[in-house]
Amino acid sequence: QVQLVESDGGSVQAGGSLRLSCVFSGDDFSNYCMGWIRQTPGKEREAIATIDTDGVTRGRDTISRDNAKNTLYLELNNLRPEDTAMYYCAANPNRSCWLPYLDPTRFKYWGQGTQVTVSS
Repeated sequence: QVQLVESDGGSVQAGGSLRLSCVFSGDDFSNYCMGWIRQTPGKEREAIATIDTDGVTRGRDTISRDNAKNTLYLELNNLRPEDTAMYYCAANPNRSCWLPYLDPTRFKYWGQGTQVTVSS
C-alpha cells in the first residue's frame, strides 16, 4: 500500500522560506508522478506543482524529486500570508500528472497534509 508522509510545515514570517518534503513508500516511486496541492478553508484544493516521472514540472519550478531517496520536495520562497494553507503531497501511478494538475481529485494517493502558516 502506497503511503505518503509529509514533513512538518511550520510558521514563518512574510518573506521567509520553507522546504517541504514527502517520503513515499509501498511501491516503486520512480513510476509515479507526484504533486503538491494546497487547500485553504472554504476553497477547493489546488495543485501548485507537479512533477512527472521524467522530471517535467508544471506550476512552480521549485518542486523536485529524488528517486534514490523516494522523496518529493517543494521549496516555498518569499512566502506571503495568503500562502497560509494545508499542503498535501499526492501521487499517481502514471508517467504524467497533466490531468491531476488540472484536477487534483485525480490523484490516487494522498499524504495527511502539513500546515504552513505565514504571518505578516
